[in-house]
Amino acid sequence: MEPEDNAPQHPAPLLEADKVSKRFGGVHALKEVSLTLFPGEVLALAGDNGAGKSTLIKIISGVHPPDGGVLRYEGKEIKLDNPHQARAYGIETIYQDLALADNLDVGANVFLGREPVRRFFGLPFVDRGKMRTEAEKTLEALDIHIHRHSLPIRSLSGGQRQSVAIGRAIHWKARVLIMDEPTAALGVPEQRKVMELIANLKQSGVGVIFISHNLIDIFQVSDRIIVLRRGTKVGEVQKTETNPDAIVKLMVGG
Repeated sequence: MEPEDNAPQHPAPLLEADKVSKRFGGVHALKEVSLTLFPGEVLALAGDNGAGKSTLIKIISGVHPPDGGVLRYEGKEIKLDNPHQARAYGIETIYQDLALADNLDVGANVFLGREPVRRFFGLPFVDRGKMRTEAEKTLEALDIHIHRHSLPIRSLSGGQRQSVAIGRAIHWKARVLIMDEPTAALGVPEQRKVMELIANLKQSGVGVIFISHNLIDIFQVSDRIIVLRRGTKVGEVQKTETNPDAIVKLMVGG
């Protein structure tokens, strides 16, 4: 009788980048960089400006095609020609500028570019009532409370705006959420709220790629850390097995 295998079963990877490379003219922005993201994991990308973080996430989000290497989603190789294809796989990206329309309200921003249409006397109209109702449901499910959804986004605080961007991604069934400097320019209470939202996403099985220059945030929220330097992956470690000083040494070299 063969012995029972009691080893823990790890989930299958949600997303993989395998030896991804990218050049821009004479600049080698990425050199065979690999990463693996699991469901319910927060993977941090650390590195100074020019390390390759932005190039890597733009390849994963369909903005740039890689010059070499492959992407896999749930074990199957994928090719992304544009961000719409990435979103179809459930890969959503929240950039530092949030890509929100300041003059529109919360519901219109959650549905931006994907507005529902109803017909009245045969003519198509954007269903603003449905956008507002669905947006309120999504934000309430994430424990995000905005008192007046009818106000334009420009009137909201930085933390509320970040919350709306997160809510938009979750409404559209994000399974991989890339967050580029999500706590930059936020006050401490708002930073704390964003961290709580990330913890909730993790519990719901969303895989999060977290890009930040703030090592305090990285060590607070991440499970695993990848360090890039000059387009090369120079380190990958579990958060519990390292410390900020060690990460800084990897980032700067030496």
